[in-house]
Amino acid sequence: MVTAIILFQLAIVLSLIFIGARVGGIGLGIYGMVGVFILVFGFSLPPGKLPIDVMLIIVSVITAAASLQAAGGLDYLVGQAAKFLRRHPHHITFYGPLVTWLFCLVAGTAHTAYSLLPIISEIATSSKIRPERPLSVATIAASLGITGSPVSAATAAIISNNLLGAQSIGLKDVMLVCIPASFVAILVAAFVQNFVGKNLEDDPEYQRRVREGIINPNEDAMKMQVAESAPNPHAKRAVWAFLLGVALVVTFGLFPQLRPQFTIANQTRTLSMPETIEIIMMASAALILLVGKANVEHAVKGSVFGAGMNAMVAIFGIAWMGDTFFSGNLPFFQTHIATVVTQFPFLFAVALFFMSIMLFSQAATVTTLYPLGIGLGISPLALLAMFPAVNGYFFIPNYPTEVAAINFDRTGSTRIGKYVLNHSFQLAGFITTFVSIGVGYVIIAFAY
Repeated sequence: MVTAIILFQLAIVLSLIFIGARVGGIGLGIYGMVGVFILVFGFSLPPGKLPIDVMLIIVSVITAAASLQAAGGLDYLVGQAAKFLRRHPHHITFYGPLVTWLFCLVAGTAHTAYSLLPIISEIATSSKIRPERPLSVATIAASLGITGSPVSAATAAIISNNLLGAQSIGLKDVMLVCIPASFVAILVAAFVQNFVGKNLEDDPEYQRRVREGIINPNEDAMKMQVAESAPNPHAKRAVWAFLLGVALVVTFGLFPQLRPQFTIANQTRTLSMPETIEIIMMASAALILLVGKANVEHAVKGSVFGAGMNAMVAIFGIAWMGDTFFSGNLPFFQTHIATVVTQFPFLFAVALFFMSIMLFSQAATVTTLYPLGIGLGISPLALLAMFPAVNGYFFIPNYPTEVAAINFDRTGSTRIGKYVLNHSFQLAGFITTFVSIGVGYVIIAFAY
């Protein structure tokens, strides 16, 4: 009887996740809250922990990133990347994804990928390199940049005091494990992609588009206009202000002894990492607006701010629903599956992978499932090595970065296959997932 009730609750949770994902935007949060209502009022489960730290970190980081966008800083960064990539056109399959990954790693958001993907596509096309090769890896690299970024919502979630932060896993651990793991995974995927598909000039779809005049092989590659030729000096200062904030976050994460200490009621405590990120990034936003001469109204109207607030609402509902369900039924999971998952931790990585497909969010996946992993007694270091598994939403080719990459490829080499799931991003996605998790396990085996 108990098993049937829990399975029924799980069916409700998964159904609401599916509905929320289909609605999109704040739909995940809204329908997640419907799930909280049903679980609390219908099944009398105690409400789970609210992901307050994660939500506030998202607000602070997105405010800084949105201010950077308003000051023209994102355009400036993209322009500098374009200059570099154009100087190395024949290595675009390696450099394109690595630059995309680096930008997302520093900015904490995958939105920079939308500006870089058309550049990568045009450079590859003009160099007679099949655009599918760099575009497929670059799209996946954007996600990998999030799982390792010191200022991403996903990293904030995993090191929060509700999750691995309480297990003595901090920012330096995430960076030490995930950054090299992602870097190696991207190189491996890029190497393999160099052998995928026919050469561009031999591709039937490309030949058809040339014959019909859709593509002119002799036309100049798309130009980056102002971002490359005449960068805004205020934008450059805004970038330095943003990077200063990121550098401070990294410094205080790597050296916790530098953080202020307080004595309250005869108890001494150190400023927590979530509080540190929130204070620094909100203060950085003020500095960015000041030196970048940006209009604060433009910051809140930009795409970065809107997407960030959507993420916060989504996490508010979906993560609270997930924690309510798993925490309320934790004794059942500990009794029935703890032994199996502890002996075969990769099964939890599989669960992370498939949950991310439904949630379309690394941070939401972390806040939804990681409490269960901790409750089941899985090693915190193993959970850290599995972090890249939350990037599984490439599996179904409807994520915005994938759709954008397909549309930016004028040659038609980046595509969705006849059976939908046989698309251009599948191979690169699985390679980077397996390699990054594997390298992560190697790092924790030797470094801890």
